[in-house]
Amino acid sequence: MADYIGCFAVTSGIGVQELAESYISNHDDYSSIMVKALADRLAEGLAEFMHEHVRKHHWGYIPDETFDSERLIREKYQGIRPAYGYPACPDHTEKRMLFELLEATSNIDLHLTEHFAMFPTASVSGLYFAHPQSRYFHVGRIGKDQVADYARRKGWTIEEAERWLRPNLAYSG
Repeated sequence: MADYIGCFAVTSGIGVQELAESYISNHDDYSSIMVKALADRLAEGLAEFMHEHVRKHHWGYIPDETFDSERLIREKYQGIRPAYGYPACPDHTEKRMLFELLEATSNIDLHLTEHFAMFPTASVSGLYFAHPQSRYFHVGRIGKDQVADYARRKGWTIEEAERWLRPNLAYSG
């Protein structure tokens, strides 16, 4: 069986910040909140749509896949699309390599901040795994020995690794 890995970056937030600010300046906080929430949902929906498109048309391992909303929500399809910052991919710094590979800034005007947040904020990025046994998982708490090994492999100091992985540390770093 063929196996695939891919990556993605999508946004639906271009112009959203300006629109939200215009609502705020008109004392319409509700519309500002709603436009941001809608943009976030559209970005998530686009990521899900692109994952389906890849499964059916580019990789083609399930060309006739059809799911109702319930099965889609429960992620009953083959493969996963973990996003950076979620439990399976807690290291946001890995976005740098993904953005370079996809040329996300020049292709879709998607940028990373110095803390690896995406701007526009209504954006999603991550990986695609096709293997039928791919499952979401949680990295969990990381011990000092694991942090030291990770820091060595990334070319970081232990302090740098602790800074980026702080929410996952099993100790006070």
